[in-house]
Amino acid sequence: MKPLSPTDQLFLWLEKRHQPMHVAGLQLFSFPEGAPDDYVGELAAAMRQYTQVSAPLNQRLVTRYGRYYWKEDESLDLEHHFRHEALPRPGRVRELLARVSAEHGYALDRERPLWQCHLVEGLQERRFALYTKVHHSLVDGISAMRMAQKALSTDPHARDLPPAWALPSVESSGSAHRPMDVLGSLAHLLAGAGEQLSTIPKVVQELYKTIRRARREQYYDSAFQAPPCLLNQKITGARRFAAQSYSLSRIRAIGEAFGTTVNDVVLAMCSSALRAYLLSQNALPDAPLIAMVPMSLRQDESAGGNQLGMILTNLATDLADPAMRLMAIQDSVRQSKERYASMTPAEILNYTALTLAPAGLHLLTGLAPRWQTFNVIISNVPGPKEPLYWNGARLEGMYPVSIVLDRMALNMTLTSYCDQIEFGLVGCLRTLPSLQRLLDYLEAGLVELEEAAGIQPG
Repeated sequence: MKPLSPTDQLFLWLEKRHQPMHVAGLQLFSFPEGAPDDYVGELAAAMRQYTQVSAPLNQRLVTRYGRYYWKEDESLDLEHHFRHEALPRPGRVRELLARVSAEHGYALDRERPLWQCHLVEGLQERRFALYTKVHHSLVDGISAMRMAQKALSTDPHARDLPPAWALPSVESSGSAHRPMDVLGSLAHLLAGAGEQLSTIPKVVQELYKTIRRARREQYYDSAFQAPPCLLNQKITGARRFAAQSYSLSRIRAIGEAFGTTVNDVVLAMCSSALRAYLLSQNALPDAPLIAMVPMSLRQDESAGGNQLGMILTNLATDLADPAMRLMAIQDSVRQSKERYASMTPAEILNYTALTLAPAGLHLLTGLAPRWQTFNVIISNVPGPKEPLYWNGARLEGMYPVSIVLDRMALNMTLTSYCDQIEFGLVGCLRTLPSLQRLLDYLEAGLVELEEAAGIQPG
């Protein structure tokens, strides 16, 4: 048996009926050329032949003296974990997203390995989908995406590719040895609070400079204290998932016109969408919303180690002009990067812990309402740059399906694939009505930035 790390155990402690703690992914495929109409049925039959499940997906939870351990499940029932389903007619993407929304609200059974894979047929235009969910204590969002990509091939003629659960074993769970997404990073900070709160001169110096500047500059202060917002209420167990692809070339063109990065433009799209959505609900705060954004801090071409910081970004939702909003976001991101530039990775981790741990305490417990330091998490996970296939079926889109929590009713996660940016939005159905409108607002935000840059929309 292998004990879970404190970070991984935290995801189990946080789980409630209305707050399941699994991450997921939705992959959309088109039939191979010349495939029969019953292609998905044949695919399901072939997948059921892979009865040997590799680590870590063959592990189930056991408890000893109040602590969780992973143990191999010697009686794993594949029929429980793999489901072959069909959408109701007419089989539009709308029906697929409704199916994912409903399934994402159900917690995984802790008496079994904590994962499920749903093969969904019945989509229009000879397409099918895979929806796979895995508990966050077992893998994080980035690890789950890598696992899904390993099951795919760049060769459209490759056949007999096994499903993800039958791939060769990868290193099992353990937050110290796998890259963390933003929720995993926040949990890591809280789980190791005693170590992270140790005072080091550089951290104290930078924190002091930040507080002094926040007192002097009103606009800077908003990037240190987020306003009360509809997004930060308690949630229910009902979920709404919305997904859409946007052209990466359009986003790059805006960045080139304004001299900003792709990430700046994406944040501006999110800002515009949130502004429009909250205006439609008569709930836009006067002060700008603040996003917590994971940001790569790597300054060289090295590949080893983790150089990841979490920054607070002013989304400038109080500004109506899209160009001014983009410039304010760029400036906010630049200031955060400059602050980290003179710090070591250890100092960055300690600084992040000092500034975000109180906010994390409120996010996870509600015990510190004055420390609403951010309103939304916006996470951008890099994806594959070339087309991928699974047994001849082309991957048309891959959409992250993340976690929402009490006081964080919306999660905006996106990934790149070929020349697309794939948005996956997850929210509480009751707390955030008509969440799917955010997709239209994202497109509208992209169009208004194109118009501001003098670019023909689309």
